[in-house]
Amino acid sequence: MCGIVGVVSQSPVNQLLYDALLLLQHRGQDAAGIATNHASGFSMHKANGLVRDVFRTRNMRSLPGNTGIGQVRYPTAGSSSSEEEAQPFYVNAPFGIILAHNGNLTNAEQLKVEMFKNDRRHLNTDSDTEVLVNVFAHELQQATTGYSLDPAALFKAVGMVHKRVRGSYAVVAQIAGYGLLGFRDPYGIRPMCLGFNETDRGPEYMLASESVALEGLGFRFLRDVMPGEAIFIDNDGKLYNQQCAENPTLNPCAFEFVYLARPDSVIDGASVYATRLKMGELLAEKIRREIAGGDIDVVMPIPDSSRPAAMELALKLNLDYREGFIKNRYIGRTFIMPGQGLRKKSVRQKLNAIGSEFKGKSVLLVDDSIVRGTTSREIVQMAREAGAKRVIFASAAPPVKYPNVYGIDMPTRDELIAYGRTDEEVCREITADALVYQDVEALKRSISDVNPALKNFEASCFDGHYITGDISRDYLDRLEFARKNPKPALEDVVRSQLNLNLARAE
Repeated sequence: MCGIVGVVSQSPVNQLLYDALLLLQHRGQDAAGIATNHASGFSMHKANGLVRDVFRTRNMRSLPGNTGIGQVRYPTAGSSSSEEEAQPFYVNAPFGIILAHNGNLTNAEQLKVEMFKNDRRHLNTDSDTEVLVNVFAHELQQATTGYSLDPAALFKAVGMVHKRVRGSYAVVAQIAGYGLLGFRDPYGIRPMCLGFNETDRGPEYMLASESVALEGLGFRFLRDVMPGEAIFIDNDGKLYNQQCAENPTLNPCAFEFVYLARPDSVIDGASVYATRLKMGELLAEKIRREIAGGDIDVVMPIPDSSRPAAMELALKLNLDYREGFIKNRYIGRTFIMPGQGLRKKSVRQKLNAIGSEFKGKSVLLVDDSIVRGTTSREIVQMAREAGAKRVIFASAAPPVKYPNVYGIDMPTRDELIAYGRTDEEVCREITADALVYQDVEALKRSISDVNPALKNFEASCFDGHYITGDISRDYLDRLEFARKNPKPALEDVVRSQLNLNLARAE
């Protein structure tokens, strides 16, 4: 999960990009980067840290130009948190391309071999974004003749990217001297939307991961970018678009609605807030079936993303709703934190219980999801220490049983508390008196009820179905092994693959 933004403006774009990244900060707190395009070429600044810490006045002054892109990074699937892997990434040929992306390429290792052997391109990091920009650059070079560039060549190159690249990707890219390109993978897993602003000087456009970035900066939401679609806005503000995939289908990530996106965003026509209310309504129906009436005195959310579900659940069950935990807003999101020890420590720093709301009560705690279980266990213990006589835990999402390989850091099965355990065993692990999970079909229904046009979802972490069709048990085993063991140098990976191919040929 990352946040991306691209802008074609009629005035200096650096402040717009900075403000947009602040609005997308929830999507990544590990690193931030901005690149702008101007008459002399590209200017870029990127580093590890929050947006407010990465960019100082001197950095902003060094980012001139009316077009540019930005990204906030959240490491995915065993990736490094090295500053070298902060986005955007740049290649100087053809034309000069600078690119940022949200998602995860599931065939990145295969593409590295292809680039070394066939494309003759050298990579400097393990980032799959560097892989993606080089694949696109190679295909754009193949699609162009001479020294000029037109939208048809861009769209042809994107079409070839769709053929070669597997996984999830929403992309913004700047082509030096030409304009802004955005495209989305053929399955539409990661979100991206288009906004418009009319000024006295002419039209302005913005591409962003979430609609909140558009609306917060005065842009009018036009529409979502379609799966497989590419949008090109030239430096004069003229927009071109084309479907570049052969068989695109829309399968938005269900976890975006559960946790990742801001509640005031609309993704693929579905209000995130409305879907979370619906999750609470459907979860209330299950709790009514499984928990005896009178066993719950009060409903409390785990701030912040579970609040809409908890409010609706309390309303449907005719129970009191209380805020029992107060959140320190200056502590990062614990799901994003890299180590179990750090997550455990941060829970107590992040949340503080109001003792009077717990004392002598049977409390129903509602969280958006349970991933590793570390946070849930700590919260249950905090409720008990505050005086709760009974703690029931409810998850607005189904059990997270499978790794996510499409851009969310759930790479190993043994890190997931629900993997290989029954609901009763998970309940004992988090030390709750009772546990109720949302059903998978109910989660999907909570989204499709808000936008009936949404029929299919990427919900692999819940149902184990990987829609790109290239994820096997062997793939997951290799991913887990790579996470637990240092990666060999890229040259060793390529040499090993070439030797294997030669052996097979013989």
